[in-house]
Amino acid sequence: MTVKITGEFIKLGQFLKKINRISSGGDAKWFVESSNIIINGEKPGGRSSKIFPGSTVWINDELYKVISENVE
Repeated sequence: MTVKITGEFIKLGQFLKKINRISSGGDAKWFVESSNIIINGEKPGGRSSKIFPGSTVWINDELYKVISENVE
């Protein structure tokens, strides 16, 4: 799945809300701790980890490709 973001980056907690994996920011810490998340081949440091355009994000065997909203 391709996810478009605005700005330089999106934090992992915001990303999870954007793709409807969590309903509130408070759920992010629990979700990150209990899920298998890989950003560009590495485990994130926490819910405030930054995701940049061009990144690949795996969440429990689902792949997300992050692109800039400005790219057509």
